[in-house]
Amino acid sequence: MAETVKNLRQRRTLPVEVWVVEDGRGEPVPDELAVEEALEIRLKSNDETQPLAVTMRTPGADEELAIGFLYGEGVIRDPKDLVSVDQSPPPPGGQMGNRVEVELKTGLTPDLAPLERHFYTTSACGLCGKASLDALLLGRRPQLPSGPILAPELLYDLPAKLSAAQGIFQTTGGLHAAGLFDSLGHLLAVREDVGRHNAVDKVVGWALGEGLLPLHDHVLLVSGRASYEILQKCLMAEVPIVCAVSAPSSLAVSLAREHGITLAAFLRDRRFNIYSAGHRLGMETTPTPGAD
Repeated sequence: MAETVKNLRQRRTLPVEVWVVEDGRGEPVPDELAVEEALEIRLKSNDETQPLAVTMRTPGADEELAIGFLYGEGVIRDPKDLVSVDQSPPPPGGQMGNRVEVELKTGLTPDLAPLERHFYTTSACGLCGKASLDALLLGRRPQLPSGPILAPELLYDLPAKLSAAQGIFQTTGGLHAAGLFDSLGHLLAVREDVGRHNAVDKVVGWALGEGLLPLHDHVLLVSGRASYEILQKCLMAEVPIVCAVSAPSSLAVSLAREHGITLAAFLRDRRFNIYSAGHRLGMETTPTPGAD
């Protein structure tokens, strides 16, 4: 597994040799691993720079990840809030590109006190150590539109479109993905990462740079389960329809119902379950008593 840092930085996969064992016999075969490394996000505001978070992620689209993360946390609201977003050069003998520094416009002083779950988050959980679930909404009450209204059949093809665009997953099998679609089912952006919430942050960061926020006419699909932190990030970006290939968590369903997000999960094999706001898919669904 010897590999220089420079070469590792040029890709998001790492070639390795593994042993495949079948019927008691083993043989060496080449394989590829999804790269997972720490990224530090630093914030510069009014000439003061401070570390904000460290997350484990797959290298690539790191600036989008930082921007999407800050948007989801309520630190920024508009592209005009940003002066610069820079991938820091490596220190002598250090690793390359494992730090992103975001500079805010003069006079913008965000309240960072609610961000108590940082300084460190894992690639699997964006909520670890958060003092209060209520603090995740950061005082905002995003207002989602009543639409768009989509035919249920439009969702059937979304997982295949997302899967076809997952280049790194095809070689490693070890990455999550988030895909942003328009109301016609066209795939606009896909981002992969070892962390499902990182993939969503990257998509939101891309959308902010493209001037698409709020995402009122869009659908977001995640390749795995729908967790609370994913629904929270979608709410902050004002995504009205969120889909997942796998299961939702109880907190994700509660958040979706509270804020009117259409949540469809187990989207596979031309079927899915609707957990909230089914009217956008032409179905009037009623939450099960006691489910919230």
